[in-house]
Amino acid sequence: MKLTLLCVGKLKEAYWKDALSEYVKRLSRYGKTEIVEAADERTTENAPAAEDLRVINEEGQRLLSKIPKGSYVIALAIDGEAFDSVGMAERIRALGNSGKSQLVFIIGGSLGLSQEVLSRADERWSFSRLTFPHQMMRVILAEQLYRSFRIINNEPYHK
Repeated sequence: MKLTLLCVGKLKEAYWKDALSEYVKRLSRYGKTEIVEAADERTTENAPAAEDLRVINEEGQRLLSKIPKGSYVIALAIDGEAFDSVGMAERIRALGNSGKSQLVFIIGGSLGLSQEVLSRADERWSFSRLTFPHQMMRVILAEQLYRSFRIINNEPYHK
């Protein structure tokens, strides 16, 4: 299975890069994992709603242009379906068993995802009703994907 984490913005801090790199390395034994970044739009604090919408839509167009043809898209969104780790592993296993060989997970920028990106997604998943920094969310997603593959393969992993 090929996994793509499609994200808005770049990781700047070394500690996020190091953590993400470690989980991508661990995931490599289960298939190819790649991180694809789409440029983020600059915005100001307390920008008018129209400006926020422009930013979300610009970032959305960049994300949509980077989705490989034929991939199965999962958008991370607060209003998405929530799983525990075993449930997430079961869902990934079911997707693989149904012939989905390329999963693309989309993480939006600080303002979220455009309606167009959400509409393109085949599923929406939520990791919490809390809002996480998108840099941290990459690491959380990579770790949970790694945990899922350990579960799928009946391999031990700390609980």
